[in-house]
Amino acid sequence: MDQVCTKDVIKRFDLKLISGHEGIGRHILTSDISRPGLEMAGYFTHYPAQRVQLLGKTELSFFDMLPRDVQFDRMNKLCSQDTPAIIISHDMEVPEALFVASNEHHVPVLSTKMATTRFSSMLTNYLESQLAPTTAVHGVLADIYGIGVLITGKSGVGKSETALELVKKGHRLVADDCVEIRQEGENTLIGNAPALIQHLLEIRGIGIIDIMTLFGASAVRSHKRISLVIDLEVWDSDKTYDRLGLEEETMKIIDTELTKLTIPVKPGRNLSVIIEVAAMNYRLKKLGVNAAEEFSRRLDSVIESKGN
Repeated sequence: MDQVCTKDVIKRFDLKLISGHEGIGRHILTSDISRPGLEMAGYFTHYPAQRVQLLGKTELSFFDMLPRDVQFDRMNKLCSQDTPAIIISHDMEVPEALFVASNEHHVPVLSTKMATTRFSSMLTNYLESQLAPTTAVHGVLADIYGIGVLITGKSGVGKSETALELVKKGHRLVADDCVEIRQEGENTLIGNAPALIQHLLEIRGIGIIDIMTLFGASAVRSHKRISLVIDLEVWDSDKTYDRLGLEEETMKIIDTELTKLTIPVKPGRNLSVIIEVAAMNYRLKKLGVNAAEEFSRRLDSVIESKGN
């Protein structure tokens, strides 16, 4: 999880800093945003002080109706020691009480020209992306027929070579060797490459190659939602592999369970074609078409008919 400070939000959205300059280093710990309408009315019992506070026309028009002494009391409570920032939308004038309280408590007051709802949506999306739980996985991430496929396996098993063949077939590379993964929402994992190795692929015997330079911009993408994990392992003659596809294996990354397939590797197997088919079959299963279950039903029907 990355750390986000108020100054990061100022830079990202080109906000105007009005007061509370000493507090721009405050950390924002949650992506939730609060519109303190109840607080303007005096109810602070459950005030979510750790959230960014967003004041629009509704809140400020009500606030203007309050007596002067009440205004200062409300703003002093709003500017708590945990409040990362207070943002005024529509580029409206900052009330005197807020200006004084923010400087006294070192709470940054910012201003934006955007409408309240639109800015709230953009800020929430930004904070969710930056504050999402993250991890890193050794493997390759590719976009295959629109499916984000994470290819894992021990070093030297052929992940990068398979990725290169997939790129030659028209699929897109997201990351090689190290995949940074963040959880954006429930059951949504987004993978990307670290900036240092973006668009690069390592092929033993050749070295580092730039996929975008060799194959063009259409051969890469910056990030992709991960839907399927394919684990490559060296063929073990003593191991029994699933031949029907009825058994479903999963892999947990952060808080999300992903469908996982184990593909044995040995000379003569065309891994890129197998992975292409795996991606297409995964899509068909999501559409309700399961060849393994259909075969099982046919087999049961034949056995039952012979039994009669």
